[in-house]
Amino acid sequence: MPNKVDVTLSNDLLTLLKREQYVLLSTIDHETTGPNVSAISWLYAVDQQSIVFAVDQKSRIVSNIKVNDQISITLIGNESTYAITGRALLMEERMENVPLKLTKFKLDIKEVRDIMFYGAKMSVEPAYEKIYDPEAAAKLDRSVMAQLKKETNR
Repeated sequence: MPNKVDVTLSNDLLTLLKREQYVLLSTIDHETTGPNVSAISWLYAVDQQSIVFAVDQKSRIVSNIKVNDQISITLIGNESTYAITGRALLMEERMENVPLKLTKFKLDIKEVRDIMFYGAKMSVEPAYEKIYDPEAAAKLDRSVMAQLKKETNR
């Protein structure tokens, strides 16, 4: 089966990205111009054309996107692997109402590509657990996700 390419998120991917999800975020390094890949989980699909996400204000991701706004999110789910690409727009330099100094971006989706190699499917999706204070982690996650979900027409 050839890799499928869309310009928006499918309903299945939209559902996956309406909750905290482990993804890989790829940017172009602002110093080396080589690839930079980071794992993030604070993201939320606003609709089929856009995803908002939050990263630490001091993260290299912030500097990278300010220099080159082309990014890719790699998602493993729905029995496959997807590359979601487009341009990132700075929404908030410092997010309000969250205890950490986070920067908020919006990805305007240009392409959603199923990149799973031929003749295979993902049998298990990635799973992770927070290893610091579970109560503090849950409180922080709820706070950040609530702010991301406020995204509507910016």
